[in-house]
Amino acid sequence: MTARNKNIAAVAGFILALILCYVLAISNTIRTKEEYSALKAEEALFNNIPRQLSVLNEKNAYYDSLLRKFKIGGTSMQHNLLKAVNQNAEELKLKVIAFNEPHIFEKDGLQVHTYNLTVEGGFNDILAFVYRLEQQTGYGEVVNFYLEKKKNFRTGKEYLQAQLLIRNFD
Repeated sequence: MTARNKNIAAVAGFILALILCYVLAISNTIRTKEEYSALKAEEALFNNIPRQLSVLNEKNAYYDSLLRKFKIGGTSMQHNLLKAVNQNAEELKLKVIAFNEPHIFEKDGLQVHTYNLTVEGGFNDILAFVYRLEQQTGYGEVVNFYLEKKKNFRTGKEYLQAQLLIRNFD
C-alpha cells in the first residue's frame, strides 16, 4: 500500500468517523437541546401565569366597578339609557314626553346609535338633566339640544320642552 492510498484511506476513515459521531452522538445532543429550549420557554410561561391571572382579576374588578359606577346592567344600552333618563327626570322634577327608537347607521365600521328624547320642565332643571346625562352617566354624547317654549291654551300656562339627540358608538 502506497502512501497515497494510506492517506486516502485515512481521510475516508476520518470522514466515516465524523458521520458516525454525528449520527450516534451529536444529532441526539442537538435534538435534546431543542427540547430543553422548548421546555424552558413553557416553564417561563407557567411561571408567568400567576402574575397574568392577578392582572386579569384586577382588570375584571376595574370593569365591574365601571359598570356599577355607570349603573349598567346586563340589558341593552337603550334600556339602561331609558332607566337613567327616568331616574334623572324624577330627581329633577322633569316630565319625559318622548323617547323614540334609536336611529342606527354604520360609519367607518362602527355602529352609531342616535337616541331622540323630549323632556319638559324648567330651564335650570333641563340644563342639570343634560349635564348629568352627558357627564355623569357615560351613555354617549349630546349632539343636539333644542329648547322650545310652548303654551297650553287651555290653562294659559307656558312651559319649556327640550329635544335631545344622544349619540353613542358600538
